Amino acid sequence: MRIDDPAHVRAQYLTEEHLETRRSVWHPTADGRDPATEALAAIVAENPLRVLEVGPGTGMFAVRLAAALPHASLTTIDQSERFVEMTRARGIDSRVGDAQDLPYADESFDAVAAMWMLYHVPDVDRAIAEVRRVLRPGGLFVAVTNGDGHVAELRVEAGGEPVVTAFSSQNGEEQLRRHFAEVERIDLVPQAIFLDSEAALAYLRSSDEPVEWRLEEFTEPRAYDGEATIFLCR
Repeated sequence: MRIDDPAHVRAQYLTEEHLETRRSVWHPTADGRDPATEALAAIVAENPLRVLEVGPGTGMFAVRLAAALPHASLTTIDQSERFVEMTRARGIDSRVGDAQDLPYADESFDAVAAMWMLYHVPDVDRAIAEVRRVLRPGGLFVAVTNGDGHVAELRVEAGGEPVVTAFSSQNGEEQLRRHFAEVERIDLVPQAIFLDSEAALAYLRSSDEPVEWRLEEFTEPRAYDGEATIFLCR
């Protein structure tokens, strides 16, 4: 199974269940920094008038963008019909579409966000090229992703291996520099906290990987390190 396999991605995001299972365990870094909040602050600092989010999921980040930028025109695009429906229900303009073929004119946006989604795209370079095309010169692209060490300790402990993706903390910068002259990175270590071993197993199983996950039972909360990177590109 590949994390960018189109059939797997469609199945994963047919509903919000798997995504919410994974999202529910995450907490900020030891010093209180949250990757999504850092990304939001970077976009808000630009005071953009036209904003696109590619792959908004259930629309939670888009809602935060809309609240922080009330005068901006905000739109989102996602391949999941369910996620588009949920985002629209939150009052955000959204449409079904492909990150590899964005249905927008050149230089249509002042800022573009891609939150934890580029590793799902079969052709990452093409998707980044599309973002570059629809972004005005000097505009900001914010891409958030995970690294190879993301809950790697838990995955190995449960009988699996670390996830190595096509767009990660390790390889994302190189790919972005093919299209953007300036690439800044912010590396963070958020915490995944599980109340017990069953919660940890539910998290692992939510990805539908061909692994027979097993953990020694625990009933007290445990924390495992994540690995997240925010790329700021111009």
